[in-house]
Amino acid sequence: MAGISPILGFLASGMLLGPNGFGLIADIHTTEVLAELGIVFFLFEMGIELSIERLTSMKRDVFGLGLSQFLASAIAIAGVGKVVGLPANAVVVLGGGLALSSSAFVLQLLKDKNQLATRFGKASFGVLLFQDLAVVPLLVVTPILAGGGSGLAAALGSAVLKAGIALGSIAVAGRYLLNPLFKKVAASQSQEAFLGLILLTVLSMSFMTEGLGLSNTLGAFLAGVLLSETKYRYQVEADIAPFRGILLGLFFVTVGFEIDVALIFSKLPTVSAIVFGIIAIKTIVLTLLSLAFGLSTSVSQQTGLILSQGGEFAFVAFGLARSLGILDVPTTKLLLTSVSLTMALTPAMASAGEKISKALEEKSDFTHYLGQDRDANEIKESDDFAVVIGYGAVGKVVCDLLDRKLVKYVGIENDPKKAIQARNAGLPVFYGDIGRQDVAEAFNVGKAKAVVVCISDRDQANRAVIALRRFYPDVKIFSRARDKNHAERLQKTLNVAAMVPILPEDNLLLTLPFGGAVLKALGGSPEEVNAILETKRKEVMSGISLVESEEDMALVQLGIDPEIRKSANSQPSMEEDSEEVAPTEKSAAANRIQEMKQSSPFVAEVIGDVYPDSEKEQEPEIIEVVIEEELVTNGEETNGEDGMAIRSDKNMTGLEVEAVVVPEE
Repeated sequence: MAGISPILGFLASGMLLGPNGFGLIADIHTTEVLAELGIVFFLFEMGIELSIERLTSMKRDVFGLGLSQFLASAIAIAGVGKVVGLPANAVVVLGGGLALSSSAFVLQLLKDKNQLATRFGKASFGVLLFQDLAVVPLLVVTPILAGGGSGLAAALGSAVLKAGIALGSIAVAGRYLLNPLFKKVAASQSQEAFLGLILLTVLSMSFMTEGLGLSNTLGAFLAGVLLSETKYRYQVEADIAPFRGILLGLFFVTVGFEIDVALIFSKLPTVSAIVFGIIAIKTIVLTLLSLAFGLSTSVSQQTGLILSQGGEFAFVAFGLARSLGILDVPTTKLLLTSVSLTMALTPAMASAGEKISKALEEKSDFTHYLGQDRDANEIKESDDFAVVIGYGAVGKVVCDLLDRKLVKYVGIENDPKKAIQARNAGLPVFYGDIGRQDVAEAFNVGKAKAVVVCISDRDQANRAVIALRRFYPDVKIFSRARDKNHAERLQKTLNVAAMVPILPEDNLLLTLPFGGAVLKALGGSPEEVNAILETKRKEVMSGISLVESEEDMALVQLGIDPEIRKSANSQPSMEEDSEEVAPTEKSAAANRIQEMKQSSPFVAEVIGDVYPDSEKEQEPEIIEVVIEEELVTNGEETNGEDGMAIRSDKNMTGLEVEAVVVPEE
């Protein structure tokens, strides 16, 4: 059914097949071991998607919000445990265990909904990272509590020392061993050897941290972060995706094993109180803390709701407590069943958070859209962010590409409805008119690494670019143009290098070279930009079906006579050319790209990086380029074909504005 999370299907399968269902899987130990590997590989993949620089930028979410959430939730839950009469040692384990949330459930949901790059997604990820660290002292303290609590300080000191050794060892291994090893194995061109090295890396790092008292998932995550700094990250991610998905699905099935339907019905009031008590306490605590850390009401409640469940490490903590006699068997079983139910409710909690967020945004006024929203403050006060002007079809693609690069950005949209839709999705897009200097200053546009103008209306785009030039002479600007004439006008009046495509209006593939140039300007390596654009291109292609006239237009763009392709009885498309494409067409496309590269150093740089000869020279979505090197004269007034006069003055000369023509929405 549409809108139903597949996680619920895995849980239902576990309930039916496991020992509490039909008993078709009686020995669940082996299944649980394999399922644990699913979490390990999932966290490894999450690490690959982060760079060390990006992880460092999350320190406020990890060590500020994350630490506060764990301590406050643990204290609140422990207080409830004390009230109901649990012994002191059990109260500590209960509070610590239930303060943890589920990385597997939450991150999978965020990834499925493309929300990892949203503000609430980043906050949730930061909290989960700290919780992985918090597992260490919890597991160290539990055996000590069983012995009366003596030697607690020494044990915690030892745990900190072991954590330092583990993290240091992983950092050294990653810096001096991983890159050379992967380089050597990649040179052998053996896919099996490359996959084997990936498995060796993940498992060895996991076992190292586990052996030193840390969680194995933390080791896998750190291994991923280290590999994210290498050029092999995208190949690694692609290779582990298939079996990572299978193993992670198996984990969700094992959670279903723990849901005892008979126990639920026999102790329904107790189970209900525990389940909704956990959700209520964790939601309230994290929502209030998120507000205190400067997040908006909308983002705070979403973060609180999506992290309101118990986590997979609660199974480990409570299992250890049971083996040490801190918790009895009936209490442990009741707790594990309740935790499983909270995890099963995670998709519903996430959905509720989205609906509440939408309602809050619809009822709010637009005062906070003028750069005063607390979600925007952290971004616009940083030293590394972009500004996207216009959140139409093209602006959405550009923002999505920035998200994939994990680049901070602020979007400015003068259509309130579009701004509300973006805010409902948790994206940093706000209402405002960039033509007003007070609005531009509110968003701190002058500090942006790049400003990307994606406005479809010709006159509005002109006014935006001119205003930005006047306000901020040194800011790098990328501007969308509607057609060849518009691009030429921007060239002549603002010294623009214009790339002019010929494609149907609704084809967003045009936006990819535009976005690629932006990513490169923001520090993206050619390999990283290529991989991001390739992924996005396939996503766009999945929703495009070109008619014959559109195919002809694409061929003309490449300088290929459509009749040649038709006579060859081939199927033109915007996908990668297959081996059956006529050699004449391939050479024509290759020649056209070479001509484009020779037309301008800027175009050569963009086309060469975004569409390298070795990988992309047969891509049809190459755009025709018109370049004129022309500087405007101070004080000269130029009239464009649309009758709108543009005056250039001293602070308009020598500035770099790159205009890429994309179709009207």
